[in-house]
Amino acid sequence: MSFRAALKRPTACALASSAIATILISIAPSSNAAQSIAAVQAQVTSLQIQASAIAEAAQQSQVNLISLTRTLNSVQARESIQTASLTALKRSIGALAAEQYKNGFLGQGMTLMFSSNPTQYLNSAQSLSIVETQNAIRMRKFASADIALKSTALTLNQKVALVAAAKAKYQAQEVAAQAKLAQAQKLLAGLTKSERARLAAIQAAEDNNFQKKSLSLARGKIAGSGAGAIALRYALKQLGSPYVFGAAGLLYWDCSGLTMRALQQAGISLPHSAAAQASYGKRILFNQVRPGDLVFFGQPISHVSIYFGGGQMVDAPHSGARVRIESFGAWFGGEKFVAARRF
Repeated sequence: MSFRAALKRPTACALASSAIATILISIAPSSNAAQSIAAVQAQVTSLQIQASAIAEAAQQSQVNLISLTRTLNSVQARESIQTASLTALKRSIGALAAEQYKNGFLGQGMTLMFSSNPTQYLNSAQSLSIVETQNAIRMRKFASADIALKSTALTLNQKVALVAAAKAKYQAQEVAAQAKLAQAQKLLAGLTKSERARLAAIQAAEDNNFQKKSLSLARGKIAGSGAGAIALRYALKQLGSPYVFGAAGLLYWDCSGLTMRALQQAGISLPHSAAAQASYGKRILFNQVRPGDLVFFGQPISHVSIYFGGGQMVDAPHSGARVRIESFGAWFGGEKFVAARRF
């Protein structure tokens, strides 16, 4: 199963049909069974949040990988140009040396000294001087080009190593996120069929409650024409869309994919990474946030949302959930608030 498909599965469970949910909820489980289901639900949600945090770190690694790859391509292009220039200089110097040998310039200086014709001597000496000057200039250019090429080659080797390391880190984070989801699936597999059905019903009910609350809060008109207001209005239109790692619309989202597209509506270009987005815009203190500001959580940063107002925020929270409005505070899913940015 692909990494993206694995991240979709919990969402499908959460969206079990309301008819089945109604029937299952009416069946009262034993106290121990209820506790077991509640414990598994808490662990599954925790693992989904952890997987999403790791997946967001992978997004940052991917942004770094793209940037490093562009730099590598630039260095490779420079190396190609410098190699061609050095080759041309080699040919030029070789042609000049051949011409000197052919015309006897290598020994002509001594011959000129014993010439009986002063005018011929002066003219020939001048020609010899010009040739020697040209040769010296070309040799200096060659030496300079050779040094530049060697320096570029060293840089190229360094960039190749950095790209390889960034790629390996990105792939390792993908595997780690998938491992968290595998743990969640293992926990679900440990339940009986009826327990899994009850859990799916509970998750569906909670998800529906979030959706109703979010839609109710979103009914009010968002005032303003600034970037934050435009981004917030766009994000609210995505309420109910499922979370999928690496997704940036228009049907699926991850946290930074949603904020990236939302700000894009206001003409602001951001990278697809919560950590990278935190370096854009104007820094805002926790108690000064206003609707449309981006708020960031985690050290290192692993989540980003859009502040809605009234102690609420709009976000794509984690695997198994949908875009929603939820409480904003000093913490989110065990991750501390670390920054806010205004555009």
